[in-house]
Amino acid sequence: MKKRFLLILLALMCLVPSVTLAAERPSANVKNKVLLEAQSGVSYIPARALNGFSGIEVIWSASSKRVEFIQGAARLSLTVGEKTALINESPLSISNAAFVEEGTVYVPLKLVLDKLELSAAWSTAPLSVTLTSGEEKLVLPAVTRTPSSAAKKAVKQEQKTFKVSKKSFTVQIVTVDLMHPDVRLNVVLAGDEIGKVEDLSSMAKRSKAAVAINGTFFDAYTESAHKAPYGYIVTGEELKMKAGGDRRTILTYDTNMLAGMIPGPDFTDAFEQGSIEGAIQAGPRLVKDGAVAVDVVEEGFRDPKILTGGGARSALGITKNHELLFVTSSGATIPQLAEIMKQAGAVQAMNLDGGASSGLYYNGKYLTTPGRKISNALIVTLQ
Repeated sequence: MKKRFLLILLALMCLVPSVTLAAERPSANVKNKVLLEAQSGVSYIPARALNGFSGIEVIWSASSKRVEFIQGAARLSLTVGEKTALINESPLSISNAAFVEEGTVYVPLKLVLDKLELSAAWSTAPLSVTLTSGEEKLVLPAVTRTPSSAAKKAVKQEQKTFKVSKKSFTVQIVTVDLMHPDVRLNVVLAGDEIGKVEDLSSMAKRSKAAVAINGTFFDAYTESAHKAPYGYIVTGEELKMKAGGDRRTILTYDTNMLAGMIPGPDFTDAFEQGSIEGAIQAGPRLVKDGAVAVDVVEEGFRDPKILTGGGARSALGITKNHELLFVTSSGATIPQLAEIMKQAGAVQAMNLDGGASSGLYYNGKYLTTPGRKISNALIVTLQ
């Protein structure tokens, strides 16, 4: 009798419709991003991105295809594909319906801003949206939604020649689509420890990396076994190396793979906000907001040959479309490298450690082979 009762109970439980949070913490390879329609200019935000922001609770019902936003006494409800929303159960006609794409529910951004009392500020180079509610801020990358978006490759490699001041430079470029669902960035330490050194290919292989490039400067010439890196290093949201007072440029990225470049003095405040998943500091800055911007004095570089000496170079660039450029070149000065990065399409760019440290690994082999073991690397893995 007891066994029969349990079977009936289990059967009834299977009939209960499931209601799940649309914004529960996503898996590692799920990114929150604002979609901008290419033709209409209308923007859409993933519903789950708002869960927990400004006291908002997001509820998704798969059976009714309805998403609800609850903020205090306010309740906003939308049904996928329908142009009528409910504001505290009162109907409201809307111009643009919610939709589902790649398993994510998207709702019109303007409607959310108006009904949940949020404000938004747009930034370019690359495109992003900052939502604000009182002291709370939420920054999301924004991408143009086109029919061809889903067909983009996660990673592509090419060798290109650029002409700078009548001189030609052949460079290796690996372009990584940071908004591709398979792409993750990570900063890897040699031997998983500060002060160790390791071959770039070894770090890449043990991390199962598709792409790897050398990272920060480090004390390569000391006779000590401990070869300390210079500058801030963050990996997995953990500060591995502190560099108070260092003014050199830092690459940062968050869990949505929104990458940016900030001056050293801005790092502490940015890190304390809790949005930085990874960071490496090197410099100098090469490109800012689409223009060549080299200021070695401001960044604290003292070597008088920093602007005139040519050599093996490594650099990172961010395009307006949220692509990260991994670039290596030989024989270029810092000003020449800045022009190369601008021509390559970077709207933000920075120099990395160079010389014998310069190395670029792609698809299981070197495109540029380093001349020594290095301290750390920036890698790309594909989920």
